[in-house]
Amino acid sequence: MQPVSEIYALLSGPARRVAITMHQKPDADAMGSTLGLYHFLVQFGHDVKVISPTNWARWVDWMPGTANVVDYELNRKSADEWLDGAEWLFCLDFNHMGRTKSMAPKLSALNCVKILIDHHQEPDEQMFQYGVSDTSKSSTCEMVYDFIAGSGHGDKVNVKVAECLYAGVVADTGSFRFSSTHAATHHMVAFLKEKGLDHTKVHEQLYDNYLENRLRFLGHVLSNRMEVIYELNTALISISKADLQKFDIKTGDTEGLVNYPLSIQGIKLVGLCIDRDEERKWSFRSKGTFDCNTFARTWFEGGGHFNAAGGRDSASLADTVRRFRDAIQQNSSILQ
Repeated sequence: MQPVSEIYALLSGPARRVAITMHQKPDADAMGSTLGLYHFLVQFGHDVKVISPTNWARWVDWMPGTANVVDYELNRKSADEWLDGAEWLFCLDFNHMGRTKSMAPKLSALNCVKILIDHHQEPDEQMFQYGVSDTSKSSTCEMVYDFIAGSGHGDKVNVKVAECLYAGVVADTGSFRFSSTHAATHHMVAFLKEKGLDHTKVHEQLYDNYLENRLRFLGHVLSNRMEVIYELNTALISISKADLQKFDIKTGDTEGLVNYPLSIQGIKLVGLCIDRDEERKWSFRSKGTFDCNTFARTWFEGGGHFNAAGGRDSASLADTVRRFRDAIQQNSSILQ
């Protein structure tokens, strides 16, 4: 994989057909980075389309350009036609094609130039001709900002670009409280403010934009579905399909839930399991020296970052919770 800087000179060249995609069930960083890059590239005259592998959370619909994002599962024929004609494919906020669900075979087979911009561990570099993978970065949105600044075209950061990129940075840094927040992150925000960013608007859209049912769902989960395993400094939340149906929970409504138990004194690891139709989805968060990435890869076919990762399990909810209990027992020396 060659450095992403190798394509800087090509940005202002002949107009190209460009596809931009992200991981399934995109969050604020995935949607923000792809749309931020979209609003940047179209200023060069490139023909650009953002394609999501699946649907996304309704609380990112405010982002400029979301209305034109193609849902691959709903529009596979037209999306495939666009991908077949693409000269460049930007892959943002994921580093293995498997993270794009049903899009994976299509993306892997494309003969176009594939460009990676991502901050997760263990990238599949052989799949990409150009790219940058930097696990020290706060978010993929910060990396898109670096890409824009490095190309020498910071003048093309308009309010649309700024809003999208800021949203992903805020979400992935936990409003700047996670250790991945560095001085460069704040320098980026200062630059976006100089370009006209209204940060209050973005915060309100991200965090004050839910329906009543979600707040009642959070209360139910924290009261009835959270278990604190004090001897292992671990918290476990398991949510059944019945819970999701009772509160009419949609894509994105469980975002951030895994972080709540981290506020409990002494907790080092949180595991959140959600019972989906096709599989059980896990989210892990930790403090200090517990490696969520290794834990997720070892036990739950997942991965991610050192202190934040995800996984999956095809077993039943009860069985996968038992597996989690076994796993934390085998990691008790780290957790105690």
